[in-house]
Amino acid sequence: MFSLSYLPTAERLTVVVVKARNLHWTHNKDTSDPFVKVYLLQNGKKISKKKTSIKRNEKSPIFNEAMIFSVPAHVLQTVQVRLTVAEYQADGRTPSIGHVIVGSQASGKSLAHWNQMISSLRKPIAMWHPLRK
Repeated sequence: MFSLSYLPTAERLTVVVVKARNLHWTHNKDTSDPFVKVYLLQNGKKISKKKTSIKRNEKSPIFNEAMIFSVPAHVLQTVQVRLTVAEYQADGRTPSIGHVIVGSQASGKSLAHWNQMISSLRKPIAMWHPLRK
């Protein structure tokens, strides 16, 4: 679950990574150390990346971490946000568990979430999303 809000006066897009549930790990482990990478994409290219802290041994982690991106209003319709849930491993590798992309070019629930944010400026809009591989 994450929330989106856009503050037009400050030209600021805020993504709050709230929590995740029922995560499925690599190698069928019971628990792992998840974190979330949040990318700001424009025309499919990564223009900014932020990540949450790592939650140790959590299958349903609670993050409650805000990521703030500077997004001018005139480019808002050309950007997308990609959230990737990854698994921290001691050898430094971070395999992806799954991701979700929201933005004006998305479809289904991801597009609905984006459009709800656009129509409710300054208000955080929270929604659950299934992860895709």
